[in-house]
Amino acid sequence: MSTPPVIDVTPKTPEQLASLRRLTLAVYILYAASWFVAVTALVGIIVNYVKREDVAGTLYESHFTWQIRTFWWSLLWAALGFLTLVLGVGAVILLAAAVWSLYRLVKGFLYWNDRRPMPV
Repeated sequence: MSTPPVIDVTPKTPEQLASLRRLTLAVYILYAASWFVAVTALVGIIVNYVKREDVAGTLYESHFTWQIRTFWWSLLWAALGFLTLVLGVGAVILLAAAVWSLYRLVKGFLYWNDRRPMPV
């Protein structure tokens, strides 16, 4: 039986927290930019997973969870929307997914701006 990975949640220095804050903003920007250049969302999700341990125990952990969930659910709904375009409901699904995704980006940014954790 394997042991679960140990995640370091030691208190962060002010410099580390400032760096994590900038990184969290950068990921929000990458997701927002994906509306114009889709590949930036892939960069954002990679950053989320690579740096997830670094944000553990900070308020940015909830933002990373929020961003990851936004990515995967948006991808799922977009795929479903494209697959059902021929049935006539795909456009409605794509529109709803776009509005939902935009809402999540705006809400995440506002919470980030106020230095508040996301309600995940």
